[in-house]
Parts: sequence; structure tokens; C-alpha cells
Amino acid sequence: MNPLSLIRPDRQADRVVPPSGHTAWLTSFTAGAMAFLAVFAMALSLAAGRLADRWSDALERTATVRLSAPEDQMDLQTKAVLEILSKTPGIASARAMTDDEQRALLEPWFGPDLPVDALPLPRLIEVTEADSGYDSEGLRQRLAAEAPGAVLDDHTRWRRPLAVAASRLRLLGLLSIGLIGTATAAMITLAANAALAANAQVIRVLRLVGARDSYIARAFVRRFTLRALGGAAVGTALGMLGVALLPSTDTAGGFLTGLGFQGFGWIYPLILPLLAAGVAFLATRASAFRKLQELT
Repeated sequence: MNPLSLIRPDRQADRVVPPSGHTAWLTSFTAGAMAFLAVFAMALSLAAGRLADRWSDALERTATVRLSAPEDQMDLQTKAVLEILSKTPGIASARAMTDDEQRALLEPWFGPDLPVDALPLPRLIEVTEADSGYDSEGLRQRLAAEAPGAVLDDHTRWRRPLAVAASRLRLLGLLSIGLIGTATAAMITLAANAALAANAQVIRVLRLVGARDSYIARAFVRRFTLRALGGAAVGTALGMLGVALLPSTDTAGGFLTGLGFQGFGWIYPLILPLLAAGVAFLATRASAFRKLQELT
């Protein structure tokens, strides 16, 4: 069966399939609902993957030195650590964070009134890595020798889970779309079987007048494919509109950062109606020929 034949209208073949009824709205509604869900599954998976990648990239070129020392030696050891970092090849810059910056880091967990001055908090030194990179193990040994209270955290333990999370979220998105496609195929198959069974008498008459099974099957495949295409197009449009109306980053307070599609990412949902039509074509074709054999 040539898929291009589905585009050309065939009034005689269209009469074989009822233009309305429960199979019509069931096919269109199923395709639309599944396409709507697929848009959000695609948007969430892409956004979560982008967010994890962004966090991983931000941590890749940064490191932190955590310095614990008595209060009367904190400034002295801070200068010693900064001196070591300034002479370490592969480090672009290093600076000690202020009390206000450390308070801002702890504020989401402990609130805005945290008395940083009264707490024995370690001094944090922010390190920016150069493109050439640095020897982290050698730096740890130098810090242990000259500033025993300094601990280097190169964020490796943070980057690895984020990279794994990004790949798994993308995989989950693809699996979700695959499950949605499978459910769509199952529902369209049931609708096609119901339509074929309801028109069993019409099919017998068509066979008596010389109609081939391929002609009858093409009529059902064309009608159900176009229904799925139309329903999926409406569902995709509504899903894209819903994504576009989501709160912006500022309005959401940063929680929905990057949620949705960006740039050429808006093209991806436009593939969903074609995928739904392809699923309907294959599912209806297989169902039609199987049912026609049963009606022989």
C-alpha cells in the first residue's frame, strides 16, 4: 500500500468507512490526547537534560577549597592558600568568598538571619580552572603540607551524577514517547477492529461486486490515518500553547528554569502528528488485513 495514496481523495472508498460515530471521535481524541502528553514529555525531558548539562558545565571549570582553622589563624592560612593557588599551573584565578556570599549560599537552608560571624564556618575559596587544567592530586599534597586545614573539592562527585541524570532523563523521555505511541497504536487498532466488525455486511457486499481486500483495507487505513493526523495536530498545537504559557524563569522563582523548548527545539513537537499518522497507518493496516481474513 502506497502511503501517498492516502492523500488522494477517494469518495467511493470513503463510503466504506462510517464518517462519524464512536470510532471517529475515539481515534481523533486518542491521537490528540497522546500528542498533548507527548509534547509535555518531550519538553520536560529536554529541559531537565539542559538543566543538568548546564549545572555540569558550570561545575566543570570550578573548584572549591574549604579551609578550617582557628579564628586567629584563619586570615594567615587564607593568604597561604591563595599564594599556593596563584602559583599553581592551570588555575586561572582564586578568591576567598566573603561572609555575605557564604550567607547567601546557606540562606536557602537556614534562612536569611543566619549569624555567620558567630558560627565556626570554614572559609570557602573559589577556584577557576584554566583551559589547560591543573594537577588536582599535586595541589592536594601541597595544601596538606602548607595548610593542613585546607581541603580541595574539584566537584567531580557533583559532575558525575549530573551527567548520569542528564542521560537518564533523556532516555526516560524517549521511553515515555514510545509508551505513548504504543498506547496510541493499541487504541487505534481497537477502533479499526470495531469499525471493520460493524461494517462486516458492507464488506461482504463489496466483495460480491468484485472489490479486493487491498481496496477495502486502503479505505479504512486512509480514514483512520487522517483522523489520527488531525487529532494529533490539534493535541500538539494545544500542548505547544500550554508550554508557551508556562511561567517565565523570573515569575517561577527559578524553579522552572529552562522548562519548555528553546530555539530550534520548537520544531521537535511538529514531528508528533506525522509520527501519530505513521503509527495509525501501520496499526490500521495490520488490523484491517487481519480482520478481513477473519471475515473471509
